[in-house]
Amino acid sequence: MKEEFVKGDRVEVCSKLDGFFGSYFEAKVLSKIPHKSFYKVKYKNLVTEGEDPLPLIEIISADEIRPMPPKLSQPSTFRRHERVDAFDLDAWWFGEIIGQKGDTFSVYFPTTGDVCEYPLERLRRHLDLVNGRWVSSGARQQ
Repeated sequence: MKEEFVKGDRVEVCSKLDGFFGSYFEAKVLSKIPHKSFYKVKYKNLVTEGEDPLPLIEIISADEIRPMPPKLSQPSTFRRHERVDAFDLDAWWFGEIIGQKGDTFSVYFPTTGDVCEYPLERLRRHLDLVNGRWVSSGARQQ
């Protein structure tokens, strides 16, 4: 069952564009499109092109939208192989910790095959939305 969103809900929108597949952009619901499974959203970090950029507004299919994950306390570190989301290019990307040098973490991204370095403050624990509930990746594997 898909969750229904209302005006003002903060959500994340999954991109299906080449080069951004699997990334999640923060947005706010402006309205539900009547009699259809679409929402009008305004992005937090994406803007229109041109001289005076404005927040980007788009019509999004209900299957591309999810509630914001709960705010968890920021961990002081991550373990090797721990699943994380990294904030990069204005979106959250799913990855896995593969190393650490000082306060910088190496993250492998399975969707692109890339490895990038991030400071702790640009990482969050990865959660999966399962049957409308957020669960940690470790709990889901059990």
